[in-house]
Amino acid sequence: MNWEQLLSLKRFGDTNKRLRKEQDETRLGFEVDYDRVIFSSSFRSLQDKTQVIPLSKTDFIHTRLTHSLEVSVVGRSLGRIVGKQILEKHPHLKEVHGYHYNDFGAIVAVASLAHDIGNPPFGHSGEKAIGEYFKTGNGQKYKDQLSAKEYQDIIDFEGNANGFKLLTESRVGAEGGLRLSYATLGTFMKYPKESLPKKPTKHIADKKFGFFQTEKKFFTEVAEELGLLQTRDGKDISFSRHPLTYLVEAADDICYTIIDFEDGINLGLISEDYALEYLIKLVKDKINTKKYNEMLYMQDRLSYLRALAINTLITDAVAIFLENEEAILEGSFSVSLLDKSNYIAQIKDIISLSISKVYKSQEVIEKEIAGYKIISDILDVYANALVKTADGTASNYDKIILQTLPESYQKINGSLYSILLNTCCYVASLSDSSAVHIHNKIMGKQL
Repeated sequence: MNWEQLLSLKRFGDTNKRLRKEQDETRLGFEVDYDRVIFSSSFRSLQDKTQVIPLSKTDFIHTRLTHSLEVSVVGRSLGRIVGKQILEKHPHLKEVHGYHYNDFGAIVAVASLAHDIGNPPFGHSGEKAIGEYFKTGNGQKYKDQLSAKEYQDIIDFEGNANGFKLLTESRVGAEGGLRLSYATLGTFMKYPKESLPKKPTKHIADKKFGFFQTEKKFFTEVAEELGLLQTRDGKDISFSRHPLTYLVEAADDICYTIIDFEDGINLGLISEDYALEYLIKLVKDKINTKKYNEMLYMQDRLSYLRALAINTLITDAVAIFLENEEAILEGSFSVSLLDKSNYIAQIKDIISLSISKVYKSQEVIEKEIAGYKIISDILDVYANALVKTADGTASNYDKIILQTLPESYQKINGSLYSILLNTCCYVASLSDSSAVHIHNKIMGKQL
């Protein structure tokens, strides 16, 4: 892969090449991408979607929205620092084509901002709940009517694939969705493969999948425009990652490692003394002991250690990326950047504590159980209504229920797969509170 091609400014529908040196610096294409994501309704819905604690009543706990904004800030720093070094190593990118180090930061910032845009309510348990409905619940009756890859798409419903769909899906009057630059879309594509074969290798890019069958054609177009390497021959589509995807992943890993841990402390799920000890181990070589000891309040001490920890891991991730640039461009770098971190032991200790004290806390587990039931019931009602309407067997109840769906999700003129996937995407679009509200309505618990 080569950087000039990877930094493509092309957008859906373009017939002419967009040259970096001809860009308006006041409205740079990559920065326009950021604006389009942040003003989208899909991004706004993240303000009421779970990061760690579903339906938390506490103001300082992160939602998907605040998490995404923080990942974007970290991603921008990673991109800029890496970009500066890349331009020094490949000066023609600046001298001939006009690229700046801020371009790298802007691309990573946008992809980071959008990285969770396709996630359903109730966190990762929401993805599992959608998949379980079709794998072991009432939805398994559709299995024999779908192809293997279509069925895999929905039983392993993937927020990353839904995110690509949200960013790129054409609608009447909005061809190409948000029409982001291909460089941004490529960087967003964390798992550039389809749902089957499942985990064909131990390469990090094969861990999950990145697009549904409905987006296969456009996904391939983006990958080929960027010069991503095909990793398998034949009918199964799979490409190497865009190099900047590793920086998006690192930004996400840094934030959830440190910030989810911080949420656990603020909630009282992790004791202050115990927690600060873990963070101090991560930043012990950089901490200003005098300044730290002068801080009277836990919140100030925690903020200081968090900033040091994030900066430490940013510096580490940049060094790993630059050391492995050649392997990354060849598609042979098979792990995340933080898997190679000098601080891997400290990171694992922090994540392990977060898992035991936060992710598996009683509050989280109880709300995830409720989320499973809520998502399953909503899927059941709407999938049945849409499928029966499509085959002409809808009851009066089905017809009434469909009137409560947004018009864009009422499509019944496609295949069974498109109808079921559309239903999944509707459920995924709901915020936590909206899912609870709709469930109460359709179950007759609230008028």
